[in-house]
Amino acid sequence: MNLRDWGWDDDWAAAFAPHAADGLQPARVIRQDRGACEIQMETVARSAEPTGRFRYAVDAGETDVPAVGDWTAVDPRPTCDRAGIAAVLPRRTCLARQDAGRATRAQVLAANVDVAFLVGALDAGRGFSLARLERALALVRAGGAEAVAVLNKADLCDDVAARLREAQSAVPDVPVAAVSAIEGWGVDDLRPWLAGGRTGVLLGPSGVGKSALVNALLGEARQDVGAVRESDARGRHTTTRRELFRLPSGGLLIDTAGLREFQPWDAAGDLDSVFPEVAELAAQCRFRDCRHEGEPGCAVQAALGDGRLDFRRFEHYLRLMREQTYQAQKRDLGAQLAEKTRWKQIAKLQKEFLKGREK
Repeated sequence: MNLRDWGWDDDWAAAFAPHAADGLQPARVIRQDRGACEIQMETVARSAEPTGRFRYAVDAGETDVPAVGDWTAVDPRPTCDRAGIAAVLPRRTCLARQDAGRATRAQVLAANVDVAFLVGALDAGRGFSLARLERALALVRAGGAEAVAVLNKADLCDDVAARLREAQSAVPDVPVAAVSAIEGWGVDDLRPWLAGGRTGVLLGPSGVGKSALVNALLGEARQDVGAVRESDARGRHTTTRRELFRLPSGGLLIDTAGLREFQPWDAAGDLDSVFPEVAELAAQCRFRDCRHEGEPGCAVQAALGDGRLDFRRFEHYLRLMREQTYQAQKRDLGAQLAEKTRWKQIAKLQKEFLKGREK
């Protein structure tokens, strides 16, 4: 086994070249679990942590810390329990959401993935949601990856064709596949997206069968699989970490913990690709700054009136746009406050320095 089995290629080697001169080694982050990190080096997997210099150099945001899928420059520290991550190579793709807490900051779910499988469940529970599917697509488009909608547990659905049509209406330009990870059928339809050493990630809430899909694609039971509660049709968090697996076919797949909140990060510029029919109609409005709220010559309102535009889709487009606008405003305010605090600290240090010279 070598790093090419984990997605290493000539472009990554070129990006790593400056770090090789410093005596560092390349490694990919293959697991995160409550702050702990595991990396895959050329011949061995090891626990790792960011070095003190790396922590000092990067910003405080979580987007700067290593995430599953990242390629890093590592000090092997052969006499220590943990290797030291000295740098993260520039990401090709980065899937991030608004942190589930109150702070306005990003949480990176996976890095350097080629395709994201947006997993829902057809078991008459809470796993099938058109709004969640649209949110997930916005997140993936903002991150730069390809998307595939996967409707799992299709063996428990009486009308799979109808659910496929509904899902396709929510993500009109995205492939949609119905599968049953437990029964095994339909899973092979996902393999072409992971061919040639590509990296995929499974995104979805708890209980939709992401871990079962990992096991089905691996051909062995590596991930624990939990049942859905009958009382409220909710799934339990059987996976608490993010982990990268090598598939027998040569592809790579990241399993993630179930997401309770699916708020995309910095995705305002990508909503037109998620709701292409709204974008097409908006381009026909009389006024370029039309808010589609009753202005004369509004093509969007006209389409809503005659049924050409689905009201649910438009409402969700507006909701996501408002969320993204509010998120951007909070980010700008936070940046302004941070800059103000920084200059206050600089002024304080200058004052103390001058005071010391006077003595």
